[in-house]
Amino acid sequence: MISSILVANRGEIACRVFRTCRDLGIATVAVYSDADADALHVREADTAVRLPGTAPADTYLRGELVVKAAQAAGADAVHPGYGFLSENADFARAVLDAGLVWIGPPPEAIESMASKTRAKDLMGIAPMGLDDVTEADLPLLVKASAGGGGRGMRVVRELDALKDELIAARAEAASAFGDGEVFVEPYLEGGRHVEVQIMADAHGTVWALGTRDCTLQRRHQKVVEESPAPGLAPGLVEELHAQAVRAARVTAYRGAGTVEFLAKGDRAQFLEMNTRLQVEHPVTEAVFGIDLVALQIQVAQGERLPDEPPSARGHAVEARLYAEDPAAGWAPQTGTLHRLTVPGVRLDTGYADGDTIGVHYDPMLAKAIAYAPTRAQALRALAGALERAAVHGPVTNRELLVRSLRHPEFTEARMDTGFYDRHLDELAAPAPDPHAPLAAALADAHGRSRFGGWRNLASQPQVKLFRGEPDGTAHEVRYRHTREGLSADGVRVLSVSGDLVVLEVDGVRKKFPVSSYGDGRVYVGNTALTALPLLPEPTTRQEPGSLLAPMPGTVVRLADGLTEGAPVTAGQPLIWLEAMKMEHRISAPASGTLTALHAAPGRQVEVGALLAVVDVPDVVQEASSV
Repeated sequence: MISSILVANRGEIACRVFRTCRDLGIATVAVYSDADADALHVREADTAVRLPGTAPADTYLRGELVVKAAQAAGADAVHPGYGFLSENADFARAVLDAGLVWIGPPPEAIESMASKTRAKDLMGIAPMGLDDVTEADLPLLVKASAGGGGRGMRVVRELDALKDELIAARAEAASAFGDGEVFVEPYLEGGRHVEVQIMADAHGTVWALGTRDCTLQRRHQKVVEESPAPGLAPGLVEELHAQAVRAARVTAYRGAGTVEFLAKGDRAQFLEMNTRLQVEHPVTEAVFGIDLVALQIQVAQGERLPDEPPSARGHAVEARLYAEDPAAGWAPQTGTLHRLTVPGVRLDTGYADGDTIGVHYDPMLAKAIAYAPTRAQALRALAGALERAAVHGPVTNRELLVRSLRHPEFTEARMDTGFYDRHLDELAAPAPDPHAPLAAALADAHGRSRFGGWRNLASQPQVKLFRGEPDGTAHEVRYRHTREGLSADGVRVLSVSGDLVVLEVDGVRKKFPVSSYGDGRVYVGNTALTALPLLPEPTTRQEPGSLLAPMPGTVVRLADGLTEGAPVTAGQPLIWLEAMKMEHRISAPASGTLTALHAAPGRQVEVGALLAVVDVPDVVQEASSV
């Protein structure tokens, strides 16, 4: 019997595995980088072992260090979580060679599905040769053979772009997975991303646990997932289950895994098999009433699964809360997470109030999961919970999630993988409450009004200026101190305190919770505002044509031959930044000459750092992120 488990991962998944371990009476061991020294998964573990360094390549991806950590802590088993080493056959072998229990599939099964090209061969799918591609094959999807998470993936709609996209995909795949192999496959335009969760034991039992729909994606990474996948024909569901079971049997699979497809109408195209637990596993747990992590542990101990899985009931939906700005090209955000509460639903997270969101890892803050008897009820419950959530700190995609869950194309199950390409502008448009700046000003004035702020004569209006975050909209607020208290035109002020303002607007009573954390911002609900001085401060003039870093990150590469004095054309990709497991392309703002180049591969930069300057007379441009 397993008595102590080391989780070879961090953040949300480590905390998730620890929760099941506690329920089973199993001791827990965390590993952590220097950047994660005070992370939640470290605080929640019974014991923890340091992996010196900050970059994943120096810490969480060092399999030999993780094995030594398990031995030093006295663990007798290793759970890989997802990402990092979870699909690394050599790591699985190293764990087994050290005499530890590996809570995952056999190394041979991982190896057989690690390359998407080999996986297709096992499934009897002929590969598409790079030299045989013609206009008739478009659109195409360029994909990395190793890894996942959208890294090394490009959609190609013009044959002339294929060469450059292959180069970019190979470079990104080599950086992310240490394997630059890529391949191409037909891109099923307008399809849906559907997958099947499997669970298998060492005694020949394989479960196909329904379907999941993961169609809502940005940068080929999932944002909203649900189970069961809505609107699939019964015959297609049976076909997907049969293919998933076949993938498990041809690899002699054990444990939890996921087989992924692109589906359109009555067609289904095999994509890959992920030989690990998926981020979206909670929706399957909710619908089947199971704990997939507990089942992984049982299977690793040699126990049998029942011949048939439990029956599915109801519907579950999950939304990933990311520290990112959808309106700015999904740019990841950093800073202190002051508060994170999502009422009434399951919340899986690796962060607690006061934790710092850094640049080294994925920008996902949490997963919110709602379950209900019907899909409509589950969507309504999750949208309502996210609407009432308090997420104070870096900019997030919270509002986009609320709008996505309520969008008619999604609620009517008419979505496809191009959903955000079509609707991003409307879903990401800022929509702050117009009375939030007034509430912030009144809460700020509350303490000062108790010290003689009012006079016998009617006071002149007080003026307060705010800047909305992250859109930068300016707000001017006017209010008065009177004998009766604080007042403002157009509304009735019912009550004011430092953390709650109640206003009557057009006969409707509204509450405005107000929070501040000493960082210069005030939060009214989830509307973030920064108080501004009445007299503007001098600003530093930026040279025209300056390319500024849109987020903190690391320069991973430059365009071929990019040097000072080189001519560039408008829209030409010049610099690639990597931040929080995402790659961002910095392009020339206009045609001109590169007069300064401060970026170099490997250099870490802060947001707003000057990367390069393009000589563009009389034009002021900021870097564009694609």
